Amino acid sequence: MAGKVKLTVACGDYEIVRALKEGAVEADGLDLVMLTDMGPRERHWRMARRAEFDVCEANVGAYFMERDQGAPLTAIPVFLHRRFRHGFLFVNAAAGIRAPKDLIGRQVGGTNFQPASNIWMRGILQEEYGLPHRQVTWVVERSEDVAFTPPKDLRIEMIAPGKKLDLMLAEGELPAMLSPELPRLFRAGDKRIVRLFPDYKELELAYFRRTGIFPIMHVTTIKQEIVDKFPWVPTNLTKAFEAAKAIAYRRIANPRVVPLAWVRTALEEQEEMLGRDPWAYGLTPANRNNLETVLRYTFEQGMISKMAPLDALFADADLGDAGGSDGI
Repeated sequence: MAGKVKLTVACGDYEIVRALKEGAVEADGLDLVMLTDMGPRERHWRMARRAEFDVCEANVGAYFMERDQGAPLTAIPVFLHRRFRHGFLFVNAAAGIRAPKDLIGRQVGGTNFQPASNIWMRGILQEEYGLPHRQVTWVVERSEDVAFTPPKDLRIEMIAPGKKLDLMLAEGELPAMLSPELPRLFRAGDKRIVRLFPDYKELELAYFRRTGIFPIMHVTTIKQEIVDKFPWVPTNLTKAFEAAKAIAYRRIANPRVVPLAWVRTALEEQEEMLGRDPWAYGLTPANRNNLETVLRYTFEQGMISKMAPLDALFADADLGDAGGSDGI
């Protein structure tokens, strides 16, 4: 498109980006090449290691690490992935783990140390359940996306080649596992693996009511050279993501679109519990609290050297009257 700035955008294939991917929404002055076929692991690794994309949905903690290490990136306040995490702590059913404190001095598995899901849950377990993250040995199965040197008192061990964390958990070699997704054997119905918090939804709702936090997993990063050359890009890009989200909200409110019998009931329940725009963009007070919490957890867990102000980590993308979706 003549006269437009062409940008590659790597992100998940979410309903809230569908309108951008299909061209129903266009970003003013931008020609967006939407790359949505990668899984998060591939996308994060390729951006962190090779800076392959102009704009990239990225693990929030890894982004803080990259900025701490001087990477030429900034972020726009567009948060494409959020998820509550209490339901993703799994234990071996025979290990006798009844409460998080039972894991003090034990090993806990996890794909790697840096997933935003694990940063959030380690912070929550320490802050709300009395499980100090440095009194656990974190057992991982792959290298980190962003290289870092752990503090001396932070215990991280790599499993042996050929081992699988979910099998180690099922067989009792590990008592517990933090997982970004549901472990393969758990999905298959293996009764040896259970959630530590079977009432996780109630706990997550209580956490939200108490803190106002619907945990932000990913931020949207953009190469600093683009912002320096075209300072209008962050706002126009953010406005386009906002417009696409508004279309998604309207689309899923139609009970003919989603093949779930009680989809309208679920939407009404979500609106009552989380508000009209749970995926709100922008540095709103609620989002600042959210981001400051995970930034603090990233610092406390030894992955960054200092706390930076949020306004230094995010491009100025004030939407003015254009911001804020109408919700569901």
